[in-house]
Amino acid sequence: MHPTDALTEIAALLERERASRYRSAAFRRAAAAIAGLSENELTDAAALRRRPGIGDSSLAVIQEALAGDVPRYLAELRARYAPAASALRGRLRGDLHCHSNWSDGTTPIADMVAAARALGHEYLALTDHSPRLRVANGLSAERLRAQLAEVATFQTDGFTLLSGIEVDVLDDGDLDQEDALLGDVDVVVASAHSKLRMESAPMTRRIVAAASHPRVDVLGHVTGRLIAGDRGTRPPSQFDARAVFEACAAHGVAVEINSRPEREDPPDELIALALDVGCLFSIDSDAHAPGQLGLLDEGAARAERAGVPAERIVTTWPLERLREWTGRDR
Repeated sequence: MHPTDALTEIAALLERERASRYRSAAFRRAAAAIAGLSENELTDAAALRRRPGIGDSSLAVIQEALAGDVPRYLAELRARYAPAASALRGRLRGDLHCHSNWSDGTTPIADMVAAARALGHEYLALTDHSPRLRVANGLSAERLRAQLAEVATFQTDGFTLLSGIEVDVLDDGDLDQEDALLGDVDVVVASAHSKLRMESAPMTRRIVAAASHPRVDVLGHVTGRLIAGDRGTRPPSQFDARAVFEACAAHGVAVEINSRPEREDPPDELIALALDVGCLFSIDSDAHAPGQLGLLDEGAARAERAGVPAERIVTTWPLERLREWTGRDR
């Protein structure tokens, strides 16, 4: 394999395991540092060592790849993060929830697009955060309008970058962005990020209001729980799940199956309830780095174990049908 491909894949796998941003970024810098070099330049170890962005680890990867081997570090990461087996994964056409460095993602939009295309996606929705989430550099109305203009430049044959937003659900169930602007984006994911320990009754009203909002397409990480990871753990929010899922079903809103391993949200029992109520689903990566787009493997495996039919999963739909759904009468 080419050394650039090896370095990029290592960065993606480190992102998938949510390793230090500095480690994954270092391998992406190394890949950029050798882009376009000739074979003679790549075999000049002394010159490579002097090149900014190349360290001992990345140099070893380059040399092993040039020797015709799969670099040892890459082989180790591949073995550790082999995709979860799932026939459903092959039916997914896209992803409706990801972030770029416009909010709290690690990379520019172009890197997310390149990674999505490499995975064979037909579409990807860019859903950076809304303004109240200051810790995530949420987008003001002005910044979102600027992003919409940039998103429009990424349309290419065989792949569509959809505009979108992960809009914060406010305490009263309203949405954290101008209503008219929400109407200008392709996909609206509504998620609660604060006051997740509200009493059950007001939390139920809050989430039902979001699921009933005429701009919302997907209800994101519905319980807000964390079951592992460097952020620690967090119990699920308490609410009347049947009432929430009935609102989703009534308004055609998809319940997100969030693929991040530290979330596994909704829990299995709530997926079963949403199935029983008649909800649609969206299997999403909630990726904050290119390598995390591959987490769809995890979400697809969970959905398959839970018996979610592919036809009820909007991210298995072709783009034309998806657009008909997002453009539905509300």
